[in-house]
Amino acid sequence: MNWLHYKKIYFLISGIFICLGIISLLKWGLPLGVDFVGGTILEYQLVESVSTEGIVNKIEEEGIEVSSIQSVGGNYLFRLPPIDITEKERINQILNDDLKLNATELRFETVGPTIGPELVKKTIYALVIAAGVILVWVAIQFKSFKFGTSAILAMLHDSFILIGFFSLLGHWAGAEVDFLFVTALLTTLSFSVHDTIVVYDRIRESQKSSGEDMVRLANRAISETMTRSLNNSFTIIFMLVALMLLGGTTVKWFAVALLIGTISGTYSSPFVAVPLLVIWDEFRKKLQK
Repeated sequence: MNWLHYKKIYFLISGIFICLGIISLLKWGLPLGVDFVGGTILEYQLVESVSTEGIVNKIEEEGIEVSSIQSVGGNYLFRLPPIDITEKERINQILNDDLKLNATELRFETVGPTIGPELVKKTIYALVIAAGVILVWVAIQFKSFKFGTSAILAMLHDSFILIGFFSLLGHWAGAEVDFLFVTALLTTLSFSVHDTIVVYDRIRESQKSSGEDMVRLANRAISETMTRSLNNSFTIIFMLVALMLLGGTTVKWFAVALLIGTISGTYSSPFVAVPLLVIWDEFRKKLQK
């Protein structure tokens, strides 16, 4: 099958999603969570395990917003926008009197918003360092910077789509960007490059034993790796959908971020990274002529 005959369509699809993300970011921005903008952290010890959804619903009925509840070693960690002592006492009353949970308060602290810029800076540093190392490693392994640069561009494509989607989800569905989102973003980079390298390696092996041009080699490599890539991705997607539906509020948006990254990475490897490599090769040949 001549996959690369439709490369303009692939780029158009990617362009539409990236443009939607850019428009959303310019209009609504990223929905930063407590980890980035500051807020209140409450930790309780409960006698028995309970449904975090039920606790969240009960507290929010009183007009107190809850960003997330995380179970950590039998204790429950509440992340909220900044609250005062009165609201904190109301939460204690809900847990002990209304829900009869015999909750023991272990920690009550407010995180200032000054931590936000530091986290953003570290996240950007992590992305830049990861992209740079991957670029150099792929270039060395494939003995050409065109492979490394094309892989990095496809990786950035996945990052932009994930960030843009979360801007939309933050506005329409209440998603928030926190530590887990950063983890999902970096995991997406790894998954994207992993799939891309599989296709690139097939192209490189074919180059050694065949005198065909890059377009034919790339089409054959996509056809040979497509089934493997889809099978691999679907096993991850099934697990993430189950985690998203059954994992509770703590990991819901983390699973959503990984799901978006997995789908985008599966798409970008054959339909963004490979066409970029082919276009690079064609442009280089034109310059040589």
